Amino acid sequence: MSELATLARPYAAAVFKRAKETHATAKWSQSLAFMSAVLKNEEISVVVDNPKVNKQRLSALMLDICQGHVNEENENFLKLLVHNNRLSLLPYITKLFEAYKAEDEGYAEVEVFTAYALTKEAKHDLTTTLEKTLGKKIHMNVTVDKSLIGGVLVRAGDRVIDGSIRGRLQQLAKRL
Repeated sequence: MSELATLARPYAAAVFKRAKETHATAKWSQSLAFMSAVLKNEEISVVVDNPKVNKQRLSALMLDICQGHVNEENENFLKLLVHNNRLSLLPYITKLFEAYKAEDEGYAEVEVFTAYALTKEAKHDLTTTLEKTLGKKIHMNVTVDKSLIGGVLVRAGDRVIDGSIRGRLQQLAKRL
């Protein structure tokens, strides 16, 4: 995965730079999300991964599907990815673009995994604590993961805060 993220980084940086120049980060964000969602479709991913599919046909297919959801610059970017055999990088490009956008706008995208659903009060307390820790406003996505046993696991970019029982048991096992 890190290799794919490395390949996606220059594309994401270029797209973000262009989006900033044209004051269209929100539009690019929506378009990239839509195009990534299209690639998650199993039928489309089979076509994209098939080396026998002609680039022009693949490009035309993607443009037809995305028609009305992308502008001319987005279409050119899509054509570039198809031409360079990098269309499969689109989900990574989208993720990196969103990280650049969050950094620029002064907030952090945070993924929180909990063993049990959080109450509104617990979610508010966690949000406040994470904002103080990270020094930014946060957008928090909470997922329930029963394998944690208890506690929370927080991922903010490349930073991980493991306050789960499973994590502590793993640390204890390493020490023993």
